[in-house]
Amino acid sequence: MKRLLSIELQKIWLNKASRVLTLTYFILLSFIALIASIKFDIGFFKFHLAEMGIFNFPYIWHFNTYIAAILKFFLAIVIVSMMANEYSYGTLKQNLIDGISKKEFIKSKFLTVIVFALCSTIFVFTMSLILGLSFSSYTEFSIIFSDLTYLLAFFVKLVGFFSFCLFLGILVKRSAFALGFLLVWSIIESIAKGVLTFKLFPDSDIAAKITQFFPLESMSNLIVEPFTRLSVVKNIGAQIGVENSKDYGVSYLPILIVLIWTFLFMLMSYKLLKNRDL
Repeated sequence: MKRLLSIELQKIWLNKASRVLTLTYFILLSFIALIASIKFDIGFFKFHLAEMGIFNFPYIWHFNTYIAAILKFFLAIVIVSMMANEYSYGTLKQNLIDGISKKEFIKSKFLTVIVFALCSTIFVFTMSLILGLSFSSYTEFSIIFSDLTYLLAFFVKLVGFFSFCLFLGILVKRSAFALGFLLVWSIIESIAKGVLTFKLFPDSDIAAKITQFFPLESMSNLIVEPFTRLSVVKNIGAQIGVENSKDYGVSYLPILIVLIWTFLFMLMSYKLLKNRDL
């Protein structure tokens, strides 16, 4: 297992484009800290994000994982390119000639996905802890380490999304087409969700119950947007008579759905590779 992972990481690091994208991803993650410096002071209007409580424990776990998840597309390009390069450079065939089975090959790719997701989660955890200890109004131990389920949801989200990208890379063989397919699939899900929500079931929650099983939608449901959870936004909503009954917690049903999709993506990846004439 260690040997397989070492081979994959070397392939990524020796590829200049993949190396740059990976480093860019983690650099951009660290830029979340710069949000604390966003400050406007125009007359009576004062706007300072850090003072709005976005770095308060335990809210910071929710906010940072949601923002960090948006940046996952940088690593998605790396994952798709990683698979496309296997076909372009003939390394897949060479690995099989060298004695690596197709099952071991898929396992090595999945291990890489796990490592990327785990490193991202550890990075976000460390950065959030530092920011929280620097800016949070609440530093009690029990408060700091509450709501860590957002980190679990973040990890599962990345694993599921990267597994989907890996499957597309094997299915399409070309990184540009695989990323295009990902975009098209996202549009298809959005259209289907719109039709179900506004046309077929406009006055019920049936549409939400159906769309929660869509792959990208299930990943999106893991971490709900955190902005309307801020007390400032809630107060504004209360003043204009808008009630907010949204559940911001991490539900275990979306986690289960995404884990099932992850298993299916890896199984389909293996079946494709197994039945394909290389």
